[in-house]
Amino acid sequence: MAQRDKAIIYVDMDHVLCDYQDGFSRQKAMFPDLEFPQSQPGLYIGLNPLPGAIETYRWLNDHPNTNVYILLAPSVRNSHCYSEKRDWVEKHLGISVVQNLIITPHKNLNKGHYLIDDMASGKGQDRFEGSLIHFGSDLFPDWASVRAFFEEALHPDGSPPKAGPWDAFFNSELRVTEDFGLNQEDRDW
Repeated sequence: MAQRDKAIIYVDMDHVLCDYQDGFSRQKAMFPDLEFPQSQPGLYIGLNPLPGAIETYRWLNDHPNTNVYILLAPSVRNSHCYSEKRDWVEKHLGISVVQNLIITPHKNLNKGHYLIDDMASGKGQDRFEGSLIHFGSDLFPDWASVRAFFEEALHPDGSPPKAGPWDAFFNSELRVTEDFGLNQEDRDW
């Protein structure tokens, strides 16, 4: 597959690559009187990877038919979250992946084929031009289901994907959310 024909895949970080909920709970225990304990340094760099996240990310990244990027929305009120998230990527995925790190609160501005994200809206996910792999949903509850999807969708010989059970989903209205982020809470702030 030629470089320009590779599938462009974006992967979110919080609640997708790493366990934000567990990290937030630990941070809340350390700073019980703060309304926003994540505003204190240490939360983002201390997040643990979700089961299967690192292995599946590496498999996708090494696949000959993909270009993979980490696309995350920062907590714009926490300047340290930018550097801590960058450092988390280096710690768990290596310095070479840092070169494919994109930090923006506007995910819809990126061109690509797939966005793996736990939120269907709120940061431009609903306006992303490609297909949303809604991580944590019934169809994609974990990394094993994401990998199974891409094992079917990506072909090492460059042939087009065969018709399968995912076609009906990606060609349906289910891929677009109703609220378009109007009532979406920012769970990371």
